[in-house]
Amino acid sequence: MSRVEVTELIVSRKIEKKLGWAEIAKVLGQSKEWSTAALLGQMTLTEAQARAVAKLLDLPDEAVLQLQVVPYKGSLPTAVPTDPLIYRFYELVSVYGTTFKELIHEEFGDGIMSAIDFKMDLSREADPKGDRVQIVMSGKFLPYKAY
Repeated sequence: MSRVEVTELIVSRKIEKKLGWAEIAKVLGQSKEWSTAALLGQMTLTEAQARAVAKLLDLPDEAVLQLQVVPYKGSLPTAVPTDPLIYRFYELVSVYGTTFKELIHEEFGDGIMSAIDFKMDLSREADPKGDRVQIVMSGKFLPYKAY
């Protein structure tokens, strides 16, 4: 069983059992954002987490092992995403990437925002003109070092 097959099985079982990502996250003891990323193949679970989610979703032992393997992160099917929702994030970086970079460098200096020491919170923001998606991302600043 490949990691892609495990991901497909997880999504299928989630639908069959009528579970939400937040419910599954409670079993993992992590945020819904991290748990969703992990179960979609972008993070590594501990053995205890893999066993807990396997029990919840009736996953085979082989899936428990695959969930503990360090994944190939950032694996999208195409260089430029074609899914409309994911493409909008690509568009955000295309339009605002230089702004993010300029403002981060002005505020913190020469470095990067970590995607490893990182957290995210996604929530619904009520708005009379139509609900909005609010995403708050927070990554540790990592300065470049001279050597």
